[in-house]
Amino acid sequence: QVHDIVARVLAGRGIGIDEAPGFLAPSLRDLTPDPSVLTDMDRAAERIADAVRDTEVPVYAFVNRRAFSAGALIALATDRVYMLPGSVIGAATPVGGTGEKAPEKIVSAMRSEMRALAEEHGLDPRVAEAMVDEEIEIEGVIERGKLLTLTTAEAEALGYAEQVESWDALVVAVGGSATTPVQDVQTNWAEKLVRVLTHPAVAPFLLSIGFLGLLVEIKTPGLGLGGAAGFLALSLFFGSHLILGLAGWEDMLVFGLGVVLLAVEAFVLPGFGIFGVLGLGGVAAGLYMSMLGSFPTTADLAQATGVLGASVIMMVVTGWALLRRIPTSGRLARRGILLETETDRSLGYISAAVRADLIGREGVADTDLRPTGAGLFGDERIDVVSETGWIPRGGRIRVVQSQGYRHVVRGITE
Repeated sequence: QVHDIVARVLAGRGIGIDEAPGFLAPSLRDLTPDPSVLTDMDRAAERIADAVRDTEVPVYAFVNRRAFSAGALIALATDRVYMLPGSVIGAATPVGGTGEKAPEKIVSAMRSEMRALAEEHGLDPRVAEAMVDEEIEIEGVIERGKLLTLTTAEAEALGYAEQVESWDALVVAVGGSATTPVQDVQTNWAEKLVRVLTHPAVAPFLLSIGFLGLLVEIKTPGLGLGGAAGFLALSLFFGSHLILGLAGWEDMLVFGLGVVLLAVEAFVLPGFGIFGVLGLGGVAAGLYMSMLGSFPTTADLAQATGVLGASVIMMVVTGWALLRRIPTSGRLARRGILLETETDRSLGYISAAVRADLIGREGVADTDLRPTGAGLFGDERIDVVSETGWIPRGGRIRVVQSQGYRHVVRGITE
């Protein structure tokens, strides 16, 4: 089976002009029997086609029996197409993961790609379009309502291919000889690692470890194991998707902006407000987009949703169990970011209830109000929320509302 990583293999791996026949390796031909049934092959084919067009090394396509869908696109991107007798090429309509025809947006993009390749090689672009869209009619070639697939003889008559009798005949046709060595390009260890890291069963673990590591680092600050593990896991997630061509720098920028907004909400302007909502949205959008390409299919969207959902579930369950067992950093408690004090009844604390008698009472803030905290009214300590934003500890306050468990106070400035 051909994986997305083949796009990078064909982009050039240090293969010089003398080793060009290696691009025609039989093993590569055997690995692409019918790309139309493989997930993401249309997107992978686009990257392979771009790599073939950009290379300075002459590249030729050898159609051994059939080149459907993505195979047709890649073949047209090469300098010349050679076909064995009895072979066929065409039927390049994009399909979804379940075999249904792709949405018109994706079909239109594929149609334009095929037309551009045909024009680039001086061929009739209508023939290439008819391989994608059954609505294209060409007199004497294909009628409306049928998808175009060409035999070797038909492709040769239209200038789309040249017939060769064998592999050895192809090598001779492109300037080689029967003794020309063939180089088999193999997937290296780095490409295999990227394949593992982007697998739907592995990606959720990377995301979970990344965020849990950062949470542990926030709760127990200092450059430690939690922060290092979180940074490494997120780097592996984004790096692998970036190499594979799914993620872009804009996705990482959106994710980073979301993290910054969450930090502002947590450390600069506490209280779950607009920065927190925008931050969560940015983080989720960055992660989601990093798992999609330019033209995601329904299967791509479902897979990305599944990975993100599994990550959230793992983070909630593991985070709840883990953070309960990690002591709060004294440094954060002293800064008022995390509270260590227990509001036990034996220590004089009472739960907030309907207290109409509190309205109008004056007291002092017993903690910094950010905007929530505790107020001291005589010898009674009550949980309160500031109506006017941040109030420092010791500031004078007055109760202006008491609604159930919510006691609203206002700072006294006079």
